[in-house]
Amino acid sequence: MHRKLSKKIFIVDDNEMLTMALEDYLTRRTMHKVTVFGTGEECIHHLDESPDIIILDYNLNSVKESAANGAQILDLVKKLDPTIHVIMLSSQDAYGTALQTIMKGADTYVIKDADAFAKIEAIIQEIN
Repeated sequence: MHRKLSKKIFIVDDNEMLTMALEDYLTRRTMHKVTVFGTGEECIHHLDESPDIIILDYNLNSVKESAANGAQILDLVKKLDPTIHVIMLSSQDAYGTALQTIMKGADTYVIKDADAFAKIEAIIQEIN
């Protein structure tokens, strides 16, 4: 199976420190092009750039209350382009939340913990 060496990845999270750290981690350890967005709405406006993978925070409206949450953005992404792989990222460790996002079309659900970046890197490498 042929794997695309360089993927276009969008990170969507309103936690600026986390997004900067994850962007740095991925660009240092992989050859992927990484773009960061602070809201899901910003990400949606750039879907015409055809990202391969979106790393999407579940709680996107913690800084800007009027912003859509991750589940709403997941629905919209899948409606606009069902071929985009979505990795949900959240500090919520509730099984129901994870299951809900998988049922809505997310490829997987990663809990924000000490191993989250390594898990995300491994998942990205497995996506064709």
